[in-house]
Amino acid sequence: MRLVVREALWSFRRAPVLATLAITTIAFALFVLGLFGLVAINLRAALADIEERVEIIMYLTRGTPIEVVAIAIGDIQSFPEVEAVTYVSQDEALEHARAELTEFQGVFENLAQNPLPASLEIRLKPGFRESEHATNVATRLQGFRFAEDVRFGRDWIEKLDRLRNIAAMVGLIVGLGFMAASAIIIGTTIRMTVLSRRREIQIMRLVGATDGFVRRPFLLDGAVKGALGGAFAILLNYAAYIAVSRALFTAEFFTASQAGLFILFGAVLGLAASAVSVGRHLSHI
Repeated sequence: MRLVVREALWSFRRAPVLATLAITTIAFALFVLGLFGLVAINLRAALADIEERVEIIMYLTRGTPIEVVAIAIGDIQSFPEVEAVTYVSQDEALEHARAELTEFQGVFENLAQNPLPASLEIRLKPGFRESEHATNVATRLQGFRFAEDVRFGRDWIEKLDRLRNIAAMVGLIVGLGFMAASAIIIGTTIRMTVLSRRREIQIMRLVGATDGFVRRPFLLDGAVKGALGGAFAILLNYAAYIAVSRALFTAEFFTASQAGLFILFGAVLGLAASAVSVGRHLSHI
């Protein structure tokens, strides 16, 4: 194992220009893939912010005793889809209306009686904010005898579902395309390294080295270059993230675990590309 590591490290010293070129090429290939990852992360965050606004409003029949409402709140909170239930009294509903509908201030000031009903605002848990779950909860709420009306913006939630599905499909297709392009670029780069050492491989074969012995230094070399390229790509992505956050809007960046997985992904790609390139070369010797 020590010999394998020494041979892999020696390749950097023997051809530093080629090694730097390989790492840089891998870095820029993964940089493009990382940019797409950042777009996907921020799009998902934006959709999550929109999803948090999904709520169901249950308007109560006038004169419903507060004790009955309290029991109903406990029952509704036991629904597996429900995150929180908030009671809004008639007075609170009128205050909200006055604050939000400023153009109708004259109407509100001349009211002889509060026309707005009390209500329950039901927020759903993450993962249950799709149209199907909202409809199921609304149907159960309509079963309460004091429920005058139940609304949750069915059309708006269905549009959100379609947007989420489109984003997932486009993300999958484009992501696979970027991954394939990155793999091809990295494979070509590693193959250049292998070809530059073809004479060395031939000599090793002539003195009786096994295919496994010949492969190992190249595999380690490819994994190290892939990892270094992935780390460099993370730095480039961070620079792009800082530029966007300062010039356009506040964006989200990879978490530490996501950045680590990205570097590991680069190492795996480099390892796989080296395995394919060395395998093809050995088959022709």
